[in-house]
Amino acid sequence: MTVVHHPEDARILHRQIRALVDAGHEVTYAAPYTARGVVPRSWVTGVDLPRAAERKRFAAVRAARNLFKRLRDKVDVALIHDPELLFAVAGVRRRPPVVWDVHEDTPATLSLKPWLPRLLRPPVRALARVLEGTAERHLHLLLAETAYAGRFRQAHLVVPNETWVPDTVTPPGDDRVVYLGWLSEARGVREAVEVGRLLQPYRVTVELIGYADPQSRPVLNQAVADGVLEWRDFMPNDEALKRLDGALAGLSLLHDEPNYRHSMPTKIVEYMAHGIPVITTPSPRAVELVERYHSGMVVPWEDAQAVAKAVLALKDDERERRAQGARGYSAARANHHWPNSARRFVAQLEAWAGVRRAGAKKR
Repeated sequence: MTVVHHPEDARILHRQIRALVDAGHEVTYAAPYTARGVVPRSWVTGVDLPRAAERKRFAAVRAARNLFKRLRDKVDVALIHDPELLFAVAGVRRRPPVVWDVHEDTPATLSLKPWLPRLLRPPVRALARVLEGTAERHLHLLLAETAYAGRFRQAHLVVPNETWVPDTVTPPGDDRVVYLGWLSEARGVREAVEVGRLLQPYRVTVELIGYADPQSRPVLNQAVADGVLEWRDFMPNDEALKRLDGALAGLSLLHDEPNYRHSMPTKIVEYMAHGIPVITTPSPRAVELVERYHSGMVVPWEDAQAVAKAVLALKDDERERRAQGARGYSAARANHHWPNSARRFVAQLEAWAGVRRAGAKKR
């Protein structure tokens, strides 16, 4: 269940659910389909839920709780993806094993929510820490990052945000840079727009792919109207990844925010998996990855000039551009290919559910 994430979320649908289906299990996927304007994939049983957005969350959580009560005797295990859904499962009797997939540093993320008044952020962060402790005592946990382990007392399986690495890739081109992922000011929207302006004279297009928060949408709409960049809005992950093929480079322009300091930007692994160089701001995990594999370039925080300069350096040096892309691809294939983690993920859910893989269909 999710009431926050898009039903086509890459981690939830294209990695975890796909892995369960491929292992022979039946999956009921409850998500905000109508609110997001999509329909369930044919290989899941879709159930529509309201979307939790900004301050409007109570109705979505209530609907999720009612659904959970209806399905509790019909499923072997429940996997939830939002902190809000801890309230949907709390106190429900005769419930199946419940797993919370911890996607982010919840307390730190609250500092980035523009809809949450500043005065409320400290007490809400404190509440988030209490909820995490309560969840650890009563639920099973999966972590998306090894860095999240320090927030919990016990050891939990880490299911990293890896990606499907194709068998072959197209060498990087010289006329298009891409950004794939959620778009917000803290993720570098304004820098991306300025990079687009700076690269216009050099005939290099900036292409953004991803859903934008309400504060960023007017900025992006104006940039598109001005011909500064291309913004494709949200695309299903399997379609969006195809747009990476043949790009000059992939951008990761995160700001220096607490929630990003210990997280691996998934987009960096996706860029490497598609054989294109990475241009990233110096968040620690991003620097570690790019410098270890020599798969890209690191630029200062919030510096569009430096980003444009890095793009042009790669444009003018085809040999280095291809070498960075090839090194990144090889590293992603060897170390960050999703099927390697998928097996551990499926086996752990099967163990918690108390089911055997061979034989009958399970949910």
